[in-house]
Order: sequence, then C-alpha cells, then structure tokens
Amino acid sequence: MHSLFREKNECLTITKNLIVNKLSYKTVSANKNTVTKEWVLVDADGQTLGRIASKIAMLIRGKYKTNYTPHVDCGDNVVVINAEKINLTGKKWGDKTYIRHTGYPGGQRSLTAIEMFDKDPTRLIEKAVKGMLPKNKLGSALFRNLYVYAGTEHQQTAQTPKTINLNDLK
Repeated sequence: MHSLFREKNECLTITKNLIVNKLSYKTVSANKNTVTKEWVLVDADGQTLGRIASKIAMLIRGKYKTNYTPHVDCGDNVVVINAEKINLTGKKWGDKTYIRHTGYPGGQRSLTAIEMFDKDPTRLIEKAVKGMLPKNKLGSALFRNLYVYAGTEHQQTAQTPKTINLNDLK
C-alpha cells in the first residue's frame, strides 16, 4: 500500500509539471503599444482589381504578421501607386455599377466602373479595399492607413516605404 501511495504522489508531480509546462506557452496578444507598423509600397500596374484589393486589405489588417490580433490595428500603412493602370476582367468596365444614395426620396445614383474611373481612378481601389475591411470603428481606422495615387509619384517618400510584390503573397 505504501508503494501505491508513492506512485500516486509521483503521478501528481508529473501532472503538476505538465500543467506548469503548458502555462509557459502563452498566446501573445498585441496592443497599440507593442505593434510594429511599417510602410509598404504596392504597384498596381497590370493587377486585377479584386485580387489586389484583397491582398491590400490583408496587409492593412495585419493578417500576414505573426502577432495578428483581430481587435487591434496591427497592420501596415499601404501606399498604392499606378492606380490608373488597374485591370478589370470580362465586361466589368461597363456592367459593374457603384450605387449610392443622396438621402432624399428618389436620390439613388449609380455609376459604372468606367465612369468612376474617368472621374477618379483611385476611388476604384479605395472602394474595393474598404468593402473588404470590418464595418465598425476599427475598419474606419484601418482605412486611414491606405494611400492611393493615380501616378508613380506619392507623398510618402519621407516614410521610405518598402516595395512589396503582391504576387509573392498568398
């Protein structure tokens, strides 16, 4: 009986050691003080609108980082250049419509993709990325990390953004 009691004590110490070892692996939850935000430059030349928008949204959200936390702005600041060289597949230039409402009765307005592109080519990318972000305060804050320019020149040269090839991302 004494040996059985000794075996029980050993089992207890073994389980205690296992519990201690499990507690030493803690999940890291990022907050705004521990997040490392970077500046990223993306060239939209020849890219398809939906595919580039989904990858930009993931960069802004921070999903490519190991310390991703859903309720924190842990993504990068993204600068997009050459927005006027974006592609849409199929008949989307004429068929895709962007609908808005003025707020007055009968105030529904719509634009096709080509009409919006003629007005401002950056709005196509902005609307596509905004639609892929959360629809809450965090999504609004994340959208402010996006800078889209029609040409090759941008105003964020002082931040020295790192150029990324989106085809390498998954």
